[in-house]
Amino acid sequence: MLLADIETCSSRIAATRSRLKKREILSELLKQAGGGDVPIVVSYLSGELPQGRIGLGPAIIRRVLGGLSEPGAGGTLLLGKVHEQFDRIAAVEGKGANARRETLLTELLAEGSEGERQFLARLIMGELRQGALEAVLLEAIADAADVGIDAVRRAAMLSADPAAVARAAFSDGESGLAAFRLEPMIPVRAMLAQAAESIDAAFTAMPTAVVDYKLDGARVQVHRLNDAVRVFSRQLNECTGAVPEVVRAVRNLSCDSIILDGEVIALRSDGRPQPFQVTMRRFGRKKPSDEIESELPLSVFFFDCLYLDGRELIDRPLTERLDSLDSILGGEHRIPQTREADSEEGAAFLASALELGHEGVMVKSPDSLYAAGSRGAGWLKVKHAHTLDLVVLAAEWGSGRRKGYLSNLHLGARDGDSFVMLGKTFKGLTDKTLRWQTQALLDRELRRDDYTVYVHPELVVEIALNEIQASSQYPAGMALRFARVKRYRDDKPASEADTLETVRQLFHRQARP
Repeated sequence: MLLADIETCSSRIAATRSRLKKREILSELLKQAGGGDVPIVVSYLSGELPQGRIGLGPAIIRRVLGGLSEPGAGGTLLLGKVHEQFDRIAAVEGKGANARRETLLTELLAEGSEGERQFLARLIMGELRQGALEAVLLEAIADAADVGIDAVRRAAMLSADPAAVARAAFSDGESGLAAFRLEPMIPVRAMLAQAAESIDAAFTAMPTAVVDYKLDGARVQVHRLNDAVRVFSRQLNECTGAVPEVVRAVRNLSCDSIILDGEVIALRSDGRPQPFQVTMRRFGRKKPSDEIESELPLSVFFFDCLYLDGRELIDRPLTERLDSLDSILGGEHRIPQTREADSEEGAAFLASALELGHEGVMVKSPDSLYAAGSRGAGWLKVKHAHTLDLVVLAAEWGSGRRKGYLSNLHLGARDGDSFVMLGKTFKGLTDKTLRWQTQALLDRELRRDDYTVYVHPELVVEIALNEIQASSQYPAGMALRFARVKRYRDDKPASEADTLETVRQLFHRQARP
């Protein structure tokens, strides 16, 4: 298969809003690819290199693109050749590695058209945004491989790698997909929660519920098999070395194998939470020194058990999973929780969580299954002040003491495969955040005018706001009122930002008498 076929497919997907048309385009390409190239095609259209990170940063890529001669007509680069060149780049190490990687990348991009060059550059930097949402891609895999969509979705739920799912579907059909099982040491996607307007609204949806404290920390999934322990982040990146406290805690449990879902957080000496940025600063260290671990220890609290000593639990009710969790875990690492709560008990539990400095609570249906990778209606999050996770679409250059920094953020919500602007804000930004934000946005620059830099929509920022108001200024007819930056969500991709429909529902709820 030619790289040009994938680049053309990507452009066609980005140009249509029709889910059915996207699926048809993807299915057509996968059928054309055949079994051998399918895993690479799926990885590329998912916005990922099969090799993962290959040591090529934005500076090297911009330098290579700037030094290339005029692009050719394209259409000659074979996908297999591109994949092999990325293998070579990924294998480079030692002294002079960056220069060697740059040479290999130059050799690759020199053969491409302008479209192919830009496609590969965005792919390497993790900035490919062609609108191929995973759900549509899974439907296309099912259609092209002539297998049931439920079997594909189930396999994808249990796998962190859609390319592996596609390979199994094309090579072995539904029997290959059925081979995907929940296994220790192989991460699965985290179950996500929907937002509830209030604690009363949450209990209207489920009169009796399990209620957990909602901690403002880093989500982790922890696997143990015998004495081996692996820890994965919310995005399923391995972070075992960063959290030795978690490894020790799980290694001390009286079991042979287990998969746990939980939250890592830095606490003050009085037990109250440190700011989210403090937790992430410690969590972001690949291998903390003994001194750092002592100065800023991490605590881990678990709220779900997906697997225990050979028994899969994701298809069992929450209460059964919690019984398994209680059977193996002491109170030290158990998230504060109350079971069989009614609305009055839930409100009191929320008040206690807020009093201790936590974000709020999670209200969960006792019968809820673990819907890996989904935002299940069985889990609702209730926060003290309403916030939205929005995507930065652009930023304006600041003035006065902010001169030279990108300050006023243009904020958008997801609408299908695109983003719709809802307002701007420069409030809540510290000097440190301004410096980081400016570089992060320039690294993602698409274009600019005299005042504004427009960027690839991938940075997610949590915005606190007073309300949503009607506005003719923005295309959705709504705007944020008194918006301010709470924090950047380093743990959340743009595909998990809040949707325009969520914002619209909030707006309509506000309008009720």
